[in-house]
Amino acid sequence: MKNIKVEGLFRNVKYPIELYDKNGNKIYYKNSKGYSWIREFDKNNNQIYFKNSKGYSWIREYDENNNEIYLKDSNEYSWISEYDDNGNQIYFKNSEGYSWVKEYDKNGNYIYFKDSKGIIRDNRPKKKYTVKELEELTGIDNIEIIKE
Repeated sequence: MKNIKVEGLFRNVKYPIELYDKNGNKIYYKNSKGYSWIREFDKNNNQIYFKNSKGYSWIREYDENNNEIYLKDSNEYSWISEYDDNGNQIYFKNSEGYSWVKEYDKNGNYIYFKDSKGIIRDNRPKKKYTVKELEELTGIDNIEIIKE
C-alpha cells in the first residue's frame, strides 16, 4: 500500500474525510467517529487492497480481462475463480471447501450448474433421438412413436 503523508494540523475538520487518486477512485475515508478505511487500485482501476480501522483487510487479484480471480481476507477466508473466453465465470472454490462449476452455450446463456453440495441445475437442451437411435440405445426393436 502506498503511504499517504499529510503534514500540518487539522482544526475544525469537516467529516467525512475522503481522498481520491488521480483516476477518481476513493482511496481513503474517515468519519467523525474515527472509523476509516484505505483502498488501493491497479492500473485498470480494479480494487486490489482494502483495510479498515478495525483491522479487517483483503487483497484481490484479476486476470488480463479484469475478471476477479482471487480474494483473501484477514480472517483467512479466500476464494478462486476461473472464466471462459467470453468472461463468464465458470469455476469457483472457497477456503471452506465449497465449489461450483457452470457451463454456458455458444450464445453465453447459462445452461448448467453443479456445486460441491450436490446441487445440479441442468438447462442444457435435451437430445432428440430418432427411432433408429432409440432402438440401438435400448436394444428394443420396432419402437413406434406415438404423438398425442
